[in-house]
Amino acid sequence: MNRLQKVRESLAHHELDALLISQAENRRYLSGFTGSAGWLLISSSKAFLAVDFRYIEQAKNEAQDFEIIHIKGDISNWLPPLASDLRLQKVGFEANQIPFNTYHQLCKTLSNDPHQLQLIPTTGLVESLRAIKEPEELESIIKAVELADAAFEYIGSIAHPGTTEKEIAWDVEKFLRENGSEPMPFDIIIASGPNSALPHAKPSERAILEGEPVVIDLGARVNGYCSDLSRTLCLNKEDATFSKIYDIVLGAQLTAIATIGTDMSGAQADQLARVVIDQAGYSETFGHGLGHGIGLEAHESPRIGYNSPDLLADGMVFTIEPGIYITDWGGIRIEDTVVLENGKIKTLTQAKKQ
Repeated sequence: MNRLQKVRESLAHHELDALLISQAENRRYLSGFTGSAGWLLISSSKAFLAVDFRYIEQAKNEAQDFEIIHIKGDISNWLPPLASDLRLQKVGFEANQIPFNTYHQLCKTLSNDPHQLQLIPTTGLVESLRAIKEPEELESIIKAVELADAAFEYIGSIAHPGTTEKEIAWDVEKFLRENGSEPMPFDIIIASGPNSALPHAKPSERAILEGEPVVIDLGARVNGYCSDLSRTLCLNKEDATFSKIYDIVLGAQLTAIATIGTDMSGAQADQLARVVIDQAGYSETFGHGLGHGIGLEAHESPRIGYNSPDLLADGMVFTIEPGIYITDWGGIRIEDTVVLENGKIKTLTQAKKQ
């Protein structure tokens, strides 16, 4: 079953006449269109891609299964007459994507429409389809993972005491781009010493010192698909604290990799690693979820974390990234990109952990 057929099944299930899509990755997933602006309108029998003059030729080349509409002005100018022509009554829209002002203006326009088109808020209709990766998608993710692995190995040749976080981050991004990565899926993190206690630290002018933790978080993008990799290094001799914390985090990650399976919830998977950290006495230092889905977005479904109801299934690609963060000392995070196959975790990342 192709992607449009799956969307149409979802329309029938939710009793919708059509679905309006503006989220960039959802738009690309369903149509192939990679432009930065545009709308999809998918009904039980029609599929439209609405773009302004900047994207007409690109849309024709990339979205050959869609009827291309040249739009002018905002959505309130073109959607109501199109919906009227198609006799649509209930149109779902992505509630977390359309700005309130746009929604308000559209509702105002529709209030004067005798056909009384209803806008129905929806969440996750396309994202739930994207969570299960097709073979071609997995192939692109694997290539992105291999690039990230190579970048981590490259860091070993350039990182030394006295190098600044910014210098390494720039060199790594340059390496990734020169070796085939599309724009970075997220800002590279190089965080040393106390900075590494900040899970989303930004590279600074701080020079890396011997014997302190250095958290590295990087990813690559191939054919639009992302990878995500974290490792924690210690240049030259590590101290007892580093060894102790590192072993706890690694133990938590390996436990999760060995025991996560299909039909678990994201919360259950998170708990498998969290209990290891909790029992070691560091429950208050692991403040983020165990992982997140990865694909066209660096963070997408499923969510692997506290209270997540997302059910894991074969074909899902996500990260496993426990961490411990201690103020004024530093942090340690170890992250792999993995896929669920035949009910078990298959680790895609191959970068060394020791």
